Amino acid sequence: MFFPFQIIDFFKVRSIVVAVLTTGIIVSCNSLWKERVDDQPLARVGDAYLYKKDVSPFLGKGMSKEDSASLVVNYINNWASKQLLLAKAKINLPEEKLTEFDALVSDYRTDLYTRAYAEALVGQGSDSVVTDAQLQSFYEQEKENFKLKEKLVKLRFIELPVQFMDKSTVIEKMKRFDEDDVSYLDSIGVQFKKLNFNDSIWIGMSRVLEEVPPLTLENEGRYLKKSQFFELEDSLGVYLGKIIDVREVNEIAPLSFIQPTIEQVLLSRRKLNYMRRLETEIIDEATRKNEFEVYTYDEEN
Repeated sequence: MFFPFQIIDFFKVRSIVVAVLTTGIIVSCNSLWKERVDDQPLARVGDAYLYKKDVSPFLGKGMSKEDSASLVVNYINNWASKQLLLAKAKINLPEEKLTEFDALVSDYRTDLYTRAYAEALVGQGSDSVVTDAQLQSFYEQEKENFKLKEKLVKLRFIELPVQFMDKSTVIEKMKRFDEDDVSYLDSIGVQFKKLNFNDSIWIGMSRVLEEVPPLTLENEGRYLKKSQFFELEDSLGVYLGKIIDVREVNEIAPLSFIQPTIEQVLLSRRKLNYMRRLETEIIDEATRKNEFEVYTYDEEN
């Protein structure tokens, strides 16, 4: 299908666009004249006009005249095609479809405004702090909903280069891991390919398998056991790990592991409750001020 309009030629219109843009710069000190320039139309489709002020927000300060002209030409052509398609749609679509779309547009516009305003109110009035007591209480109540879908481990871990010379000393200090050992390992950490000394956090098994390629789903049960020390090697490196603790699949997830999830759930519930209370208060206030009322009629009449 062909539409009764001609796409604007870039070279034909570039000089016009550059002139308009240049004029806008020259007269920018005169607010009255600038307003008149901004009101100058760049294009027309039927009764719809596209003005310079509609395009200006998309023009960066550092853009050259040629780049600005190219952007404006493309914007004009896109705008024109949309306007023409819209006009055709209004003519050719069934009336019931047009009515349905108008209602959807109206509802969407209302939702955008009300949601933005409501979220601003929630941000101002809803508490965003979740206490340890609240976390613990929710965790205890909902424990059965937090069963693990993958194994978790706590471990300290080092990856050495294959040719590392003093591996036995590193292994000894990793196993004992007292204050002096930690200080020593930190001092030579630059020689390691990877390290993780924070053995108080839970890590999913999938992440461990990524970091230790010789570990697989088939052999992880042999190495990922509580208090287990493992040494594995491949062509890329030597992997040393000390397992501190383990949680198996279907066990209850540790609170520290799911704390971010619980915080998000509690905050979402808090916001939802605040929104419901806000809606009730708004309606009550409007009713008191006689700004809102519901009409009832006798069905027999």
